[in-house]
Amino acid sequence: MASTPHTAPADPVEPPGDEQAGAIAPPIIGASVAIDAVTVTYDSPGGLGHTVGAVNNATLDVPAGSILALLGPSGCGKTSLLRAIAGLERPTHGTITIGDRCVSSDDTWVHPERRNVGMVFQDGALFPHLTVTDNIAFGLRGSSLKLSRRERSARVGEMLDLVDLAGLGDRYPGTLSGGQQQRVALARSLAPQPSVLLLDEPFSALDAALRIQVRAEVARIVRDVSVTTIFVTHDQDEAFVLGDRVAVLRNGYIEQVGTPDQLYRQPSTRWVAGFVGEANLVRGQVDTSSGDAAMAHTLLGPVPITAPLTVGSEGELDILVRPEQVELQPGDGALVTNVEYYGHDVRYELQLDDGSILAARTKSSKLHERGARVCVRFDGPATEAWPAAGAATAATLLTP
Repeated sequence: MASTPHTAPADPVEPPGDEQAGAIAPPIIGASVAIDAVTVTYDSPGGLGHTVGAVNNATLDVPAGSILALLGPSGCGKTSLLRAIAGLERPTHGTITIGDRCVSSDDTWVHPERRNVGMVFQDGALFPHLTVTDNIAFGLRGSSLKLSRRERSARVGEMLDLVDLAGLGDRYPGTLSGGQQQRVALARSLAPQPSVLLLDEPFSALDAALRIQVRAEVARIVRDVSVTTIFVTHDQDEAFVLGDRVAVLRNGYIEQVGTPDQLYRQPSTRWVAGFVGEANLVRGQVDTSSGDAAMAHTLLGPVPITAPLTVGSEGELDILVRPEQVELQPGDGALVTNVEYYGHDVRYELQLDDGSILAARTKSSKLHERGARVCVRFDGPATEAWPAAGAATAATLLTP
């Protein structure tokens, strides 16, 4: 059962700005979003007064005009956090600030329609009985822009041009492709010039080829209008392509926040390492004779590791090795058990002598056939390592 906002006094009416009534406001530069120790809970199934935590003590800062991806598996709390920003869920604890205005705290509650936030849902939520023009115009109802009929028509035309749907204003949603429908939903959300745009898995209903095309168009559009954008996805590729920064959630907690490159190269935990890309964990032994440089001995040869480490000089490590950091040469040491050819590169699965599995990706200029024996070596910069856990195998193909 979804939580509902508690009854709270309406926030005071703000005085009108300097813009003349009826004038189209200039594009609004996105507002920053600050989330401080936010917790969202729901009543447990069956009642009994118990609650279930959906978001736990989440803290995030989203700079104005940037794009943040909330990435995580199903049920991790990312949509609940998005709905709390929108005002569709009231947090149990914590503070949400948009720009310089607190919109949610223990004693403050601003209703969704007064937050200047636009939201695009997974299915677009278009009105099937309204034309494209009327769907977009609907987003201007109740807008603080106070536009005349002529100005509303002009604003709808601007939005159609922005999303490359000029000439389709008289069509109905049912006659459009899935990608076109999502662009109409985006135009409807952007028409009132929100300072924050929220997207809830907007591409998940599209087929793979169309998803790539539409997400590129959406990225262009939101950057053109400089609106602060927060979107939910469970797709790591999507998060890395669109997000300036990515917040990875697991079981209601934020595991790590960073740029795509930081998350991929410097994951804070084993779980993050496996969730944001394919990863091998290679067992290694700390090299105590390497001087200032941290080094480990592995079946892939010496591997430089980040320091300092929380293990003793004799401790074993699980070392993060991305598939593209595995170099293959003719020789002995591993058996090629599977080959996946992608044109620009090739993915191999290798079986090491102890039976463990290692993934490798190399350029397609040198091909190794299934059943071949190869020599494997590490080739890359210093990588992350953690104290060894689990059975002592040479390598583990990591999945979240």
